Amino acid sequence: MTHIFVNIPTSDLERSKAFYTALGASLNPTFTDDNAACIVWDDNVYFMAVTNEYFATFTDKKTVDPRTHAQVLIALSRESRAAVDEIIAAGVAAGGSEPTEPKDYGFMYSRDLDDPDGNGVEFFFMEPAAVDQGPDAYLAEQAKA
Repeated sequence: MTHIFVNIPTSDLERSKAFYTALGASLNPTFTDDNAACIVWDDNVYFMAVTNEYFATFTDKKTVDPRTHAQVLIALSRESRAAVDEIIAAGVAAGGSEPTEPKDYGFMYSRDLDDPDGNGVEFFFMEPAAVDQGPDAYLAEQAKA
């Protein structure tokens, strides 16, 4: 089984913990300390919110400010369009921002959320039939209906 751990830098660890738990994630206290917090999305997906100073020890490369530079784009699926809208509303209420307009591709609906540090997370819903058939086949079928 594969698990994914995404390290995201933060200038305020307590603020990051509050933000992501407001979105419905939980914290794993076993892997949370003064340098990092393990944010649990589900049994396989975790964010490690890491202080900027500690994050810099993970690489010899120059780290960037997520408010001004994109280093990675993270996308997490939700079970419905309404669930996408709900998590974006929760994120904005918890101090995040929505940097772009919602995107509706017919087979997929997505919205972007920046956390208070500027780390971007996209939340999306894809129609199950589009996953099975592929987006072009799904859209062609919808056009016939």
